[in-house]
Amino acid sequence: MAPKFVRKSFEQMDARGGGVVKLARKSLGVSAFGIQVFDFPPGASTPLHDESPSGQEEVYVGLAGSGWVEVEGERVPLEARTAVFVPPGVMRTTVAGPEGLSFLAVGAAPHPQSRANPKFD
Repeated sequence: MAPKFVRKSFEQMDARGGGVVKLARKSLGVSAFGIQVFDFPPGASTPLHDESPSGQEEVYVGLAGSGWVEVEGERVPLEARTAVFVPPGVMRTTVAGPEGLSFLAVGAAPHPQSRANPKFD
């Protein structure tokens, strides 16, 4: 029987890179979408990539600090309480500013028949 819920602090999640990347999807048992927590020191960045192979849409949600998502050469600011959406075939990297950057990355490939839930629009 599946649990009613799973609750973990970021510190309790499986991590990589000396704790810089928390594997929230794996740690929480999520199967519908990918989710990771990043705690970047100043100047740290993700590899330049796109999601063409996976077809995933990604949303980056700022939690603390500041930095940017570089989208095909354009710097898009990312700070607390800000979200940036990037579709699959677009090159991107996320870069921490001088005080560091904590952010959530959520990704999933859209289902062909999916549509927004009007209840939450």
